[in-house]
Amino acid sequence: MEKARLAVDIGGTFTDLALEWNGRRMSVKVLTTPRAPEEGVLTGIKDILKLSGAKPADLGLIIHGTTLATNAIIERKGAKTALIVTEGFRDSIEMAFEHRFEQYDIFMRKPPPLVPRDLRFGIPERLDGRGNILIPLDEAAVTALAPRLEAAGIEAIAVGYMHAYLDGKHERRTRDILADFLPGLSISLSSEVSPEIREYERWSTAVANAYVQPVMDRYLGRLDAALRSQGFICPLFMITSGGGLANLDTARKFPIRLVESGPAGGAILAAALARQCGLDKVLSFDMGGTTAKICLIDHGEPQHSRTFEVARQYRFLKGSGLPLRIPVIEMVEIGAGGGSIASVDSLSRVNVGPESAGAEPGPASYDRGGTEPTVTDADVVLGRLDPGYFAGGSIKLSSDKAGGAVDKAVGTPLGLDRLDAAFGISEIVEENMANAARVHAVERGKELQDRTMIAFGGAAPIHAARLAEKLGIRRVLVPSGAGVGSAVGFLMAPVAYEVVRSRYIQLDHSFDPTYVNALFAEMRAEAEAVVKAGAPDTKLVEIRTADMRYRGQGHEITVDLPPGPFTTASREKLVQLYETGYAATFGRTIPGLDSEIMNWTLRLAAEQPAQPVCPPQPADTPSKPRGSRLVYDPADQDMKDVAVYHRADLAIGSFMPGPAIIAEDETTTIVPKSFTARINPIGALLLEKVET
Repeated sequence: MEKARLAVDIGGTFTDLALEWNGRRMSVKVLTTPRAPEEGVLTGIKDILKLSGAKPADLGLIIHGTTLATNAIIERKGAKTALIVTEGFRDSIEMAFEHRFEQYDIFMRKPPPLVPRDLRFGIPERLDGRGNILIPLDEAAVTALAPRLEAAGIEAIAVGYMHAYLDGKHERRTRDILADFLPGLSISLSSEVSPEIREYERWSTAVANAYVQPVMDRYLGRLDAALRSQGFICPLFMITSGGGLANLDTARKFPIRLVESGPAGGAILAAALARQCGLDKVLSFDMGGTTAKICLIDHGEPQHSRTFEVARQYRFLKGSGLPLRIPVIEMVEIGAGGGSIASVDSLSRVNVGPESAGAEPGPASYDRGGTEPTVTDADVVLGRLDPGYFAGGSIKLSSDKAGGAVDKAVGTPLGLDRLDAAFGISEIVEENMANAARVHAVERGKELQDRTMIAFGGAAPIHAARLAEKLGIRRVLVPSGAGVGSAVGFLMAPVAYEVVRSRYIQLDHSFDPTYVNALFAEMRAEAEAVVKAGAPDTKLVEIRTADMRYRGQGHEITVDLPPGPFTTASREKLVQLYETGYAATFGRTIPGLDSEIMNWTLRLAAEQPAQPVCPPQPADTPSKPRGSRLVYDPADQDMKDVAVYHRADLAIGSFMPGPAIIAEDETTTIVPKSFTARINPIGALLLEKVET
């Protein structure tokens, strides 16, 4: 019998689980338990096994994504960490980029470093920009540092030396010395965590890895032990920010690669649906309980990046967070979820987020102690959510508590009745998301109007149609299992690993293809060791890129590299690829300038089976609603009776004119009167704007 595959996604409010077994997919949603996340995971696993009838021995693989690493950084609840750097550079991570991300705020607060100044230590040593030793490592200084670190109660150490991305021998020797004196201490080397040029980002990433490593190591250890004690003998894999699977040992060594693991699952799901349905241009929209994530997907592939910021100080303003150099699926993430808290500021403006009520105490309507109004409370007031059927009926919502919170925080201060106040909260959160999508697209030279939106997450289908209207998008696809979309995406992720090397190479007559081939062979061997541990008998797919720029420029663009070995003739091809990419990004090339490469990247992934192509849409079949309920109509500013359908009742080809509500266990889809809805041939719900 086929083994089952289980995906678990811990979010800020809910923990989502999806299980595939014998051609069926089942899912459950439980509240996250922030104090001990594994408790929510184990509760969810118990529920989904009961639902499916599976036993622990029936599972062949568990795939897990978590926000624990991100939360530890945002809430400053990581390990007490020290930083060891080249002498004279201990203030580099505090000086950062030396620019103001908020130009006119005289009270601007920079993100405080994870390591205070008194725990940053300089060691005499120095490599030059070609990896040659200028000053040998002072091993006596490293040895003398050990008792000071022990006395300070240090739990984790980050080591970052100048130009260690070229050769990490001084960092490795420092680790060996300290490990002898301080056994069991977590030590992260910048040359292993992020072997890339530019010391601030490299050290910031190494510090963040060290800061969360003990937290993640303890959590993953507890979870693994609990699963084993309950009879689960299958492998446990972690989803990475880049959209691949990593084994437990890799995740425990480099937990910083997990910071965007949940959102990555959603992007994988949207990309798979885009390929299956033949959609070349897609906007992925993932809205959960705490945040909303928006990702652009072209030709079935999401945008990728190696830069990411965590713990932004200024309402998610770029530049106000801690930079990380890790492989990520590129997306914009804002504090707009079902639990986002609404308030009125001193200028009588309605603000929503980024603060969230989370799972504890949760929105006011949860009746678990929360008193501040959230987006979920507004949706309850507007009739969009059925208080008796939230999360499949597992959570009973209080309409009175929701309405009271909306009145107190928004309605009374602004002199609005309850419905108008709730609608104002909804409109603001949708405009926040629309604005984030517009900026994200413009920054990448992309258009939004001709895209199809793929909406998933517990809250996204409620707000998707209105968001699409704001963005000029005419088609919205809500996949089956949308309420646990990221967990479903985990089940589609390949075992994968990405390796990067900073090696400066000029694309002139000094170009040496032998050196580049040897470099990629070394990178392939490193990636293969990780991927084959998780997928030993699978064909591997290799993708190579290079970060290139004109000589003299300060930053690079990423260029896809052709397969196969490099030859002398490859130099002209590389220049051509770079100028094509530069022209696509900036609208022109610069004649007379030489090109150069700073970073080389190799991503190795297990080959995934081909997905079946979506069949043609059948003729529409009218559907019968189960009932109706009152829902707020923005045009008439009043409650109107709207048909309520249940997704489990709908077959392929089912047609529903708007206005309508389509309910399911993990989410609710709102179909405004300006849209129609039908079930497409793969079971996804397709909303289309009505021509007027």
